Amino acid sequence: MIRTLVVEDDELAARAHAEYVRRLDRFTVVGVARTGAAALHEVTHQSVDLVLLDMNLPDLHGLEVHRIMRARGVEADVIAVTSARDLAVVRGAVANGVAQYLLKPFTFATLRDRLTSYAESRAQLTRGAGEEVDQREVDRLLGGLRGGASDQQLPKGMSPESLERVIGALRAAPAAVTAMNAAEAVGMSRVGVRRYLEYLVETGLAHRGSRYGGTGRPEIEYRWRGAP
Repeated sequence: MIRTLVVEDDELAARAHAEYVRRLDRFTVVGVARTGAAALHEVTHQSVDLVLLDMNLPDLHGLEVHRIMRARGVEADVIAVTSARDLAVVRGAVANGVAQYLLKPFTFATLRDRLTSYAESRAQLTRGAGEEVDQREVDRLLGGLRGGASDQQLPKGMSPESLERVIGALRAAPAAVTAMNAAEAVGMSRVGVRRYLEYLVETGLAHRGSRYGGTGRPEIEYRWRGAP
């Protein structure tokens, strides 16, 4: 079994990620940490094979957690599971040896495919000392560890490009927005944008609320998680 530690500051996301891992036969959850300090305590006081590490933690950045892990001699593999899209953070993760970088939001199928590929490559890398491989085998094994062959899986009819546009509009908005507001900002239909907004709510990256004013039914509004 691959002993997995989930590091995520958001309670709902932490529960979801832990449940995703528990569904997989070759993985077991050995703990859930909500801060960088808690994560470091876990990896230094028990055996951990894999850390699903959020980058935006309340006390330490995920890259700093990873650096301290290595300084303490912790050899657990790390998969970044985060909404951090800054190129500098991605470069830092790659430079520091993060095995995979998985952007939120994602479906169970996406994480399942990534972890399955990781488990298969890990098993072959540890199958025995003294074996020799050629370049093709090395590339295949490293590709499995880094999960490059698996694309983000979204519900039917949704595209990563449109999702990024909706996310960008939601994050840039100074206040909560309606589906119509977001549709005007990204140049898509209101119905189509609402699907993406509801998907972000379901995956824990956005909040849904009601806007009351005047007469008639209240409007549904959305805001990026973490926005004031």
